[in-house]
Amino acid sequence: MFDCKLSSMLNIEYPIIQGGMAWIADSSLAAAVSNAGGLGLIAGANAPVEWVREQIRKTKELTDKPFGVNIMLLSSNADELAKLVCEEGVKVVTTGAGNPGKYIDMWKSHGIKVIPVVPSVALAIRMERCGADAVVVEGCEAGGHIGELTTMALVPQVVDAVNIPVIAAGGIGDGRGVAAALMLGAEGIQVGTRFLVAKECTVHQNYKDKVIKSKDIDSVVTGRATGHPVRVIRNKLARQFQLLEKENAPAEKYEELGKGALPKAVVNGDVEYGSVMAGQIAGLINKEQSCKDIIEEMFTEAQAIIKNFQNRI
Repeated sequence: MFDCKLSSMLNIEYPIIQGGMAWIADSSLAAAVSNAGGLGLIAGANAPVEWVREQIRKTKELTDKPFGVNIMLLSSNADELAKLVCEEGVKVVTTGAGNPGKYIDMWKSHGIKVIPVVPSVALAIRMERCGADAVVVEGCEAGGHIGELTTMALVPQVVDAVNIPVIAAGGIGDGRGVAAALMLGAEGIQVGTRFLVAKECTVHQNYKDKVIKSKDIDSVVTGRATGHPVRVIRNKLARQFQLLEKENAPAEKYEELGKGALPKAVVNGDVEYGSVMAGQIAGLINKEQSCKDIIEEMFTEAQAIIKNFQNRI
């Protein structure tokens, strides 16, 4: 049932990509997702190039399955990371925060599949014209940096606009979300928040507990006034950001408040004054599981839902 274009293109068993979450997506998580039949990702973000190289090599020791690297194109070291993935024989690159056009020929010459993350139809079309192999279409239900459109509204519009595979992201955390994404025309899904509580995820336990305990209304978007909205789980830091917005504070105040907030939560476990990035789907998550169990559970549920629907019609 899940042997689709995306699975064949990436040589994976299940059409699922793990989100390239900064400070979180390392070799431990990437290898576990790939070993479980999905596509694991290492987060490049603003990490030192040698750290990313080390994580790539560790992942190769932990799995013989395909995996990828996520590169944020606004990062100061994006050029170096773009070359690094070629040097290290990475099979897939996902990108965010920019246009990967200037790197695509180089990546393609090294056999790398290029999958940009996009928040709109226009950007999806542009990425296809640039030579992207697929696009991740991310709705505002997702955690971290987000756009304005919801997954349900955005995915079918992009599916209608491009000919390359579309991967749905944002608000997908169980088999119902998988089935819904496929019904909207997506070839697969990208999941971040649910993998936060994977046993192989090295994020601080306080972070995992915060996600597991969160309810449907605990997600909040901060930073809209700066033009760079970020979805997080509500805490004292988020309330401080909301106060800045009410005060129409200058951008410098936001930058000062947010500096180092993500590692404060991820590494140090400060879930009150650190940035606990997570999507709206967090309210559905209530337990830690292995990556294998997460993926198998999601796709077993999806298969049952789709078969039930087929029987009803």
